Amino acid sequence: MSKLFGTDGVRGLANGLITAELSLQLAQAAAVVLGHNAVDGNRRPTAVIARDPRISGEFIAAAVEAGLASSGVDVYDAGVLPTPAAAFLVADLDADFGVMISASHNPAPDNGIKFLARGGNKLSDALEDAIEDEMASARLRPVAGDVGRIQRFADAEDRYVVHLLQTLPHRLEGLKVVLDCAHGAASGCSPEVFKNAGADIVVIGADPDGVNINDGYGSTHLGKLQAAVLEHGADLGIAHDGDADRCLAVDHEGTIVDGDQIMAVMALAMKDAGKLKEDTLVATVMSNLGLKIALREAGITVKETGVGDRYVLEGMRDGDFSLGGEQSGHVIFAEYATTGDGVLTGLQLAARMAATGKSLKELAAVMTKLPQVLINVTGVDRTAASSDEGVQEAVREAEAVLGETGRVLLRPSGTEPVVRVMVEAADTDTAQRIAEELAATVQDRLSLEPVA
Repeated sequence: MSKLFGTDGVRGLANGLITAELSLQLAQAAAVVLGHNAVDGNRRPTAVIARDPRISGEFIAAAVEAGLASSGVDVYDAGVLPTPAAAFLVADLDADFGVMISASHNPAPDNGIKFLARGGNKLSDALEDAIEDEMASARLRPVAGDVGRIQRFADAEDRYVVHLLQTLPHRLEGLKVVLDCAHGAASGCSPEVFKNAGADIVVIGADPDGVNINDGYGSTHLGKLQAAVLEHGADLGIAHDGDADRCLAVDHEGTIVDGDQIMAVMALAMKDAGKLKEDTLVATVMSNLGLKIALREAGITVKETGVGDRYVLEGMRDGDFSLGGEQSGHVIFAEYATTGDGVLTGLQLAARMAATGKSLKELAAVMTKLPQVLINVTGVDRTAASSDEGVQEAVREAEAVLGETGRVLLRPSGTEPVVRVMVEAADTDTAQRIAEELAATVQDRLSLEPVA
């Protein structure tokens, strides 16, 4: 069997890869690995399940719940909630594990199944492998009173909202905020949180119908949010993605503020409050060099990891750091969450504005984004990118030209014959020229096409 789990659970076309049958089997296997194998034999395991509002989430949730309950796991159905809410509720309820049904920022036809370990933490590779292996084993078949129960987690959203409000360092009275919920999982709770925090809110993209998630709204489609901020004279706009583990922002002039800039603002805020452990931020190698330069000047170290929020989390745990994230808007506040939380991030960003009296434009100006050019070179041997001497010599020459004013990153795709060439420089023309030269070298040296 080919590996099911990707970088963020099992994801694919609903009723294509993600069928009811597969959902049932995954749940039955997880019931053993995350449930019965991990708990005292004198009690039944418990699990929390939540989903985003995709129409396919209804049948997938039903299949997952059936798989868990038929395997002797008690299930608490939290309904439609963000991924970080599911993670919080696993810990808050002291459940043994959790399941989130979502395909995040993907279009509506896709869906996914993500498991959360005790405490609301993402699974290790070893646990994911164990679940896949268990799928080939005989199923548990408890009978009578040993089967699990399924019950509605009636106060799930209220618990999450209260938790978010308790993190608030400063109320939001005086701020006008536009919220774009991507017709996704945050459509109910994000407006409630910001309203209760004192903000004057305008809400867009909060009418999910099962098929409109991420369709022209949310963190991957910021045009409507920019227009709404300008139309309503708002102080800022906040954009979530489908499962609300991301947050991107728009300032009062309609300018996009990305995850790197948000991390810069929050790192400085936490340093001022004495909450930035070891004065360190954890970010991926794809974060803009401008972030590292700005924070270095403020006495903050940036620890780099591979691309993906799971690697950011690993880096944070390894050093017991308090803040990390990605350019895409996954920001992790270790004091309050075990994963990226878009509602929490937006709340903390707005609170920083309220506490300082500064606009988001002023706060984000602490970081100057260097021009960044990314070229995907296709049809090449990605495995040779780090070993081919001609490619490496070209990289060294580019780095010598850029000096401390830029950087080069060659990143092989994890699944395709593609090498991603990323160049940052002090100006766009230089970045474009060097990126094109490197891309040509990669194509010439690593092409999979036979030589004529």
